[in-house]
Amino acid sequence: MPKKTGNTERKEQIRSDALRKVRGRALFIEDIPHDRLLHGATARSPVPHGLIRGFLNIDEVRAMEGVRAVLTAADIPGENTVPFVKDDYPCLAGSEVKFRGQPLALVAAETRDQARAAAEALKADIEEYPAVFEAVDAMRPDTVRVGGDDNIHSSYRIRKGDIDEGFRAADIIVERIYRNSHQVHCYLENMGMTAVPSPSGGVVVSGSMQCPFYVHNALVRVTGLQYSKIRVLQAETGGGFGGKEDMPSLQAAHTALLALKTGRPVRIIYDRREDFIAMSKRHPVRTRIKYGASADGKITACEAEYIVNGGAYCTLSPIVAWRGLIHITGPYEIPNIMADSYVMATNTVPCGAFRGFGQPQANFANESLIDELAEKLDMDPLELRRKNLLKTGSVTATGQRIGESCGMEEALERTVKRISFRRRKSGDPGVKKRGMGLSVTFYGVGLGAEGKYFAKSGAQVYVKEDGSVLVAVGNVEMGQGSETVFTRICADTLGCPYDMVDVLEPDTTRVPDSGPTVASRATMVGGRAVLDAALKVRDALTRSAADIIGVRPFDISVSGHKYVSSDGREAEYIEVVRAAYARREKMAAQGWYRVEGVSFDEKTGQGDAYPVYTFSANACEVEVDTETGQVKVLRLVAAHDIGKAIHTPSAEGQIQGGAVQAVGYALYENLVLEKGRILNPSLTGYTVPTSVDVCDVVPIIVESPYPEGPFGAKGLGEPPMVGPAAAVMNAIYDACGVRVRKTPCLPEDIMEELKKIT
Repeated sequence: MPKKTGNTERKEQIRSDALRKVRGRALFIEDIPHDRLLHGATARSPVPHGLIRGFLNIDEVRAMEGVRAVLTAADIPGENTVPFVKDDYPCLAGSEVKFRGQPLALVAAETRDQARAAAEALKADIEEYPAVFEAVDAMRPDTVRVGGDDNIHSSYRIRKGDIDEGFRAADIIVERIYRNSHQVHCYLENMGMTAVPSPSGGVVVSGSMQCPFYVHNALVRVTGLQYSKIRVLQAETGGGFGGKEDMPSLQAAHTALLALKTGRPVRIIYDRREDFIAMSKRHPVRTRIKYGASADGKITACEAEYIVNGGAYCTLSPIVAWRGLIHITGPYEIPNIMADSYVMATNTVPCGAFRGFGQPQANFANESLIDELAEKLDMDPLELRRKNLLKTGSVTATGQRIGESCGMEEALERTVKRISFRRRKSGDPGVKKRGMGLSVTFYGVGLGAEGKYFAKSGAQVYVKEDGSVLVAVGNVEMGQGSETVFTRICADTLGCPYDMVDVLEPDTTRVPDSGPTVASRATMVGGRAVLDAALKVRDALTRSAADIIGVRPFDISVSGHKYVSSDGREAEYIEVVRAAYARREKMAAQGWYRVEGVSFDEKTGQGDAYPVYTFSANACEVEVDTETGQVKVLRLVAAHDIGKAIHTPSAEGQIQGGAVQAVGYALYENLVLEKGRILNPSLTGYTVPTSVDVCDVVPIIVESPYPEGPFGAKGLGEPPMVGPAAAVMNAIYDACGVRVRKTPCLPEDIMEELKKIT
């Protein structure tokens, strides 16, 4: 059905990247040929913590068949640091290793098998140290020191109102502890990079990544080369979910070092096992949260402690813990809050960005406790939420007043209506029992006050003589649909047919540093940069159209593929482009957008943490087999206020995909670690939802336009992952009367809880 955006009538086109992918024309990093290509491999630590005394057989490894280079930390020409939030992650371990799988050395060889055999053959002389693996254990004063004097990578706090007075005013107080385990990204395409030495003495690196500018910065640091000597290209990327935000910088640095050493192209592709062992994960979190409420259901106080296992190195953990803390009280207006978050260093694989970035853990705790509070109050959990929801004019935990783009209430009401929400209270007879669960959430769009240095994006728009358009933008397409969104923003602004717009792969030589493609910021920030550039070119086209029609430029507007005067006279887009070239107008422009107006006081945790928030509600129905503990999610409804849907099919796909990923987080995905060793590093041992596990997911798009967003859009990539896990757990309780306060909730967990009540 035709859909209206502004003054443009249109039909939903298929995604701009769809045909090349389904027809097999898309070239991923392993598909791109190179002459004289060498293959790289990484030698990794077999112990979780220890002192490196040296390498026992490095000369023998260098002499192995096909080997062309073996590099250690001593061979790094620049700094032995890959920059993230802190500069603590070494490119290659120097004197100390801090987790199993940490990179020790690099090998380049003629074939992949030769490179891997050489890397496995390299033996390091390591004196093993004591280690610590749990975040709570890392807080003890007598434990092993992994990072700094106290093992705290970072900490944050929120202080609002008077917490003691808030609890004194409460008639009911509920306090619980919730736990979340690691989660693996399981993107379809494993990590991969290729580096090619350039004639100027520099290097060109291409690969599967989310953040080319992060990679660019890391390569400058590690190689010691100037920025102008390094070019980073994003190849077609087969999924990221945050896993390709931070870690590609490390892999790219390894690949570039080998290429510069050998003078030949080098490619490193991890297999699934290596990807599991060494790449970042979703953080395990222990959340203690306490609510006080009056008898009528108004929440008077919230106290929370959010303890994050960051792993051996800091990576992006501080910002994850910050985001989790900002959202720990959920989308509720609570007058009195005392909340703290800590990122602890342990001898486990470093954790980093993962879709939701600390919020799925916080939301799981928050929304589970809301249901537990409702039970204590003898109140319907839907009514408890309605009484406390954020609305336009409400004040968040950080003291930020919610602006006009707030569709929280609409999202909730449309969700419960669509699923016919009601509580069963484990009343079903028989072995298999059904129940319903609910959760709501809000999500700060973009990087927020703690990441405002990166809150920027650039774009180039270039209209050719035949009317076709090239768009270069600093934010990447990794399967989420941003290429289609950028196409639509540009085409609708210029009046150009969609199939005449080509969005180029990100290239650090085409656009300025545009920050990362994370935090659901591509549409809002990258889209604004594209819009800014397209509007500048449209000014030239408008002047040309005015000449053709015989009116002044201010009398011209764009409608479909035409430039139209107020009295209805028209000029076709192609005709206007030709006239603009004849007038020697500038038909290219650079766009730029940066986020302003965010703030955060480190002492009080008060400020305008994010420029805007999205709002969502999830409700699901589950069936629990009380003889086996098996849970089946039967249906799930998810409503999201995203400001404005630029491309509705992509938005609906994001909601459905995120919901499935969240169900996996809730019920299936169980990474098993023993003393820092991952025991199930494969898709055989680590279970993710398959097609037979996927329930019917009904997406609902709520549009509450944000004036600063392109066409009113906010963001969507991460919110669909945040809320469903809590809804699933609440539904399990409704079905069978037991509550599991951890993810994943495995059948044995349910059976253990059922034993306690029978």
